[in-house]
Amino acid sequence: MRRLGIALLALAVSAWVPLSGGDRTSPEDRDWGWSGRVDRGDGVEIKGVNGEVHAELARGNEVEVEARLHGRRDDPDEIEMVVLEHEDGVTICAVYPSDDPDEPNECRPGGRGRMNVRNNDVEVDFVVRVPSGVNFVGRTVNGDVDALGLEGDIEAHTVNGGVDISTTGLAHAATVNGSITVSMGRADWQGTMDFTTVNGSVTLEFPGDLDCEVSISTVNGHISSDYPLTVHGRFSPRHLKGTIGGGGRDLVVKTVNGSVQIRRS
Repeated sequence: MRRLGIALLALAVSAWVPLSGGDRTSPEDRDWGWSGRVDRGDGVEIKGVNGEVHAELARGNEVEVEARLHGRRDDPDEIEMVVLEHEDGVTICAVYPSDDPDEPNECRPGGRGRMNVRNNDVEVDFVVRVPSGVNFVGRTVNGDVDALGLEGDIEAHTVNGGVDISTTGLAHAATVNGSITVSMGRADWQGTMDFTTVNGSVTLEFPGDLDCEVSISTVNGHISSDYPLTVHGRFSPRHLKGTIGGGGRDLVVKTVNGSVQIRRS
């Protein structure tokens, strides 16, 4: 992918994509699409607020993004679909209108930018096809994040929704109201890997060999592990600290209402 500074490119794309070879099916629906190259090792990031994010493995070498915008009360045409290329890949945002001219919404990579909806009820559902070797980040607030069968590292963030991930790479996930299910093909992360929710269970599947320091907590649920654990301190069925294998890197798993399962693939 051609390297472009953030300030040089913020494309607001508003072209229609026909539905099933025809026009828009109703005044409430709008389809949008984008495709482009992203280098191996770089990433594609999706940032929404209302709506689901689904990612799957692409057949070719280009990232393909499809979005369906639909609302009951508010107009999907008010949502600006922004494609922002930067040195780490591409970030695509659904930018809602702001009713405060002093605080406009803005598409920026990662946790930066501003993404308020101001009670706008339009939902933007994304389908993303990610080539092998390209990393993926999915962010929304009200909706599930699914990224299945990928071949790169994944991050998934939502608030009201579940997370379901499978990849040959590494994965990180967080939600508040929803369960987390993750299967990853590597376990050589650096530093700390966190998985957190409040209302939901956490199920993590790792490859055969796993070396980490584990901190797991739940309030209303149980803890189970396919790996032998050397427990540090007092054992509790709802909170434990221990070592799997040779230890080293940290694995932190937290929930309140749900169980935690550590599985061996």
